[in-house]
Parts: sequence; structure tokens; C-alpha cells
Amino acid sequence: MLLAIDVGNTQAVFGIFEGNVLQHDFRLSSESRRTYDEYGVLLREILHDRGIAIEAIDRVVLASVVPPLTKVYQDMSTSRLGIEPVVVGPGVRTGMPILYDNPREVGADRIVNGVAGYERFRNEDGGPHGVIIVDFGTATTFDVVSPKGEYLGGAIAPGVFIATEALYQKASKLPRVDLKVPSSTIGKTTVTSMQAGIMYGYVGLVDGMVERMRTELPFS
Repeated sequence: MLLAIDVGNTQAVFGIFEGNVLQHDFRLSSESRRTYDEYGVLLREILHDRGIAIEAIDRVVLASVVPPLTKVYQDMSTSRLGIEPVVVGPGVRTGMPILYDNPREVGADRIVNGVAGYERFRNEDGGPHGVIIVDFGTATTFDVVSPKGEYLGGAIAPGVFIATEALYQKASKLPRVDLKVPSSTIGKTTVTSMQAGIMYGYVGLVDGMVERMRTELPFS
């Protein structure tokens, strides 16, 4: 079984694959103060709850945008699983040319997004497709891959959670609100007005960015 780990600034997402099929997935908060032993215990317990023996894991791939946690998860893999993980980053061959001015600047999360998005849509009918991948995380990222499988670049915007929290912290009269879609873009209360601005605003952000990117691309 393959254990895939995607370490983000807020959460780490785990996927257990058998062949190309995702069998299980779960999340842990990204806590840099935790040791590799603590993460190892959590991993064992979660796998046990899902009826998976930790010994069944024979491969590990790690993509991380949090350098302090990259080493923690590497150590967890080697000490708890006895496996040297493949760490996505500069020098790792993904089969996707990175057409960035400085390829080393591209985060591991964006590279794996590009590879996964391209492979998924290419395999739908066997033909190549250009893709735009939108990832809602701590940041909202847009990644563009050509029909030839080249990573062309993209855009990075503040994530919806960051924007919501900043609004609460910086505007003294505005409350913290739940992220839910209101019935109308025209709010009748402070809470629904904020929800409309946040949720529909990000819909507009995504629609607008994708449309602008499509107009700049030689493929549709």
C-alpha cells in the first residue's frame, strides 16, 4: 500500500492507495511542535481504526510546503515505517516540465496538483487536455498545465479562511462568521452581508481568474 502525505500550512492530508485506487483518507492538523513519534502514534491509531496494519504500508510519498514539518514526516516514515519516503521537490522527476522562470520556486503542492489534474483528465478519453487546477487551501492557488503536460504557471491568492479571519481581526465591529452560502448576494444583516461578500466574492474570484487565464491560453 502507498501512503501519500500532503503537508499544508493548516492541515496534512493523508491518502492510502492500493494500486491507483484511493482506499482511505484522513487529516491531521499541521502542528510543528509535534514530534515524529507523536505523528507516528497518531498514524498508527488512525490506521488501526480503519482496519489497516501499519506494516501494510510499503511506500511513502511526501509533498510538503512546511519545511519544519518535512523533516518531521521524513523521520516518522523512516523510524515508524522503516521506509525512506519520496519527497516531492527539486530534483524529483515527475515527468512534467516546469516552465517557471525559476522551477525551484514552485511549491510541491502545486506540482502534484498539476500532475494529478493532467493525468486525471488525460485518462478520461486517452487524449491530452490542458487543465486549470484550483486548490482551496491556506492560499487559493491556480495552476495551468498545457496539453503537452507542461506546467505553465498560475496564480496565488489569499485563502478564504485567511481572508475571513483577517476581516474579523482588523474590523472591530465585524464578527467571526461561519463559512456558508447565504440565499442572496444582498445581505440583510451584518452576518449575511459578510457571508455574501466572502462566499460569492470567492466564486467571482475563481470564475474571473479562470476566464482570464483561458483568454490567455492557446488551448481551451
